[in-house]
Order: sequence, then C-alpha cells, then structure tokens
Amino acid sequence: MKKAVRNLLFLLAGAVLVLGLLLLGAAQRQNRQLLTCTGLQVAFADDYNFVTEEDVKGYLNNFYGPYIGQRIDSVNLARIEKILDVQSAVLKSEAWTTGDGMLNIRISQRVPVVRFQKGGSGFYVDERGCVFPLQGNFTSLVPVIDGNVPIFYQEGYKGTLEGREAAWMQDVLGLVAYMTTHRLWAENIVQISVDGDGDLVLVPREGKEKFVFGSPAGYEEKFARIEKYYQYIRPQKEYTTVNVKYNGQIICKN
Repeated sequence: MKKAVRNLLFLLAGAVLVLGLLLLGAAQRQNRQLLTCTGLQVAFADDYNFVTEEDVKGYLNNFYGPYIGQRIDSVNLARIEKILDVQSAVLKSEAWTTGDGMLNIRISQRVPVVRFQKGGSGFYVDERGCVFPLQGNFTSLVPVIDGNVPIFYQEGYKGTLEGREAAWMQDVLGLVAYMTTHRLWAENIVQISVDGDGDLVLVPREGKEKFVFGSPAGYEEKFARIEKYYQYIRPQKEYTTVNVKYNGQIICKN
C-alpha cells in the first residue's frame, strides 16, 4: 500500500514538473513574441581592421533594411549572415539575438598573405587562394607582387581563380609561405615583380643584383641556387642580373 502511494506521489510530482516546464516555455515564447530588437552589438574574431562596426551597420541598412524595433523572433538571422558573408573582406559571420533585445554579430575577416598591384588596381589573396579587393580602411603589411601579373582581375571581384590562374596562384602562395617561414628571405627580398616574359624578378635589400626567378614553381631549388650565388660567386664578383630559373644553372650578367 505504501509503495503504491509513493509511486502515485512520484507520478503526480512528475506531472506537475512537466506542466510547469510547458507553462514556462509558453511564457518565454510569449515574451519573445512581445520583445523587439533594441540594438546591435558587433564583435570581431581578429585584430584586422578591414571591416568596421560602421561597415556592418551600413551593410545591414543597405541590404537588409530596418531591424531596430523589429520583433526579435522575426529577425532573419540566416539572411543577415548571407548579406555579410558576401562582403569582400568577410570570411564568416555569425548572427544571434539575446533576451535583452540585442542583435549580436561576430565577424571573422579574411587574412591576406600577398598583395598584387596591377596597373592602377590591386587585390589581396588569402591563404586559401581567395581573391578580394584592397580595402580603404586598412592596409596589410604583406609581400607585394607587381608588374605583368598573369591574372585577369575585374575591379571589386571576390572569389577563387580557375585553371592556369589558380595553378599559378597556388605556386605563388607556396613561394610566399616559404619566404615567411625562412625569415632571411622575407626580410631581405624587398620587391617582387613580374617582367614582360612572365618571369618573377626578386630584388634584395642590399646589393645591385636582380634575381630572375622564372615561374613561382620550384621555389625551394631556386632559393638554394641564390644561396649558392651568395656563398660562392658574389665573394668573387657582384653581378647585376642573376638568372636562377633553369635547373642546375646560375647565369650571371653585368
């Protein structure tokens, strides 16, 4: 008898708990339906300044429309993220709302690893090979490649490359990563240009040499030949042009 009463009490307590949770959930849904968006908070996942809070507000004002005063449960978070993710320097955005009526946005920005300057226009490329335009708010201190860059670039384009352009870019990214890892090259190569023949030409900080590098492919072997030049040839004579693009050869000219 006592066991039956105890089981009944447990069942009643469970029913009361479930009912309470249902009522609490209903109350929260009702409160959320009455809650409106009262403001915007923008946070950044990095220290780059390509995108500012004012930029985010401008993107939402131009492409989303009014959100302040909108019922909080009707704010279209997926649409907001889609609007922000197509902006040139934005890698990824996250949007959510909180119980105080705030629309919260967290921005992860693209990290450029190299900058290209082609005529009067230029663009950045991140480590994934994604192209995005130069930004008016911030200039990143990364290696710059100028001259006859073999990339067709339309002003304002953001996205990936294809075919030969993509293959060339991947070799360049490998070259830049190698230079960054080997600080000697990153600190002493001050200019990289593409000449009329499509060859990369590297200019060191000191000396009168210009190193004809050829394509960006095979960069490790080519840097090894430059090292041999400095080790065995330059102590005897300094040249103005040093061609290291051919396998197993160092061709020096005045």
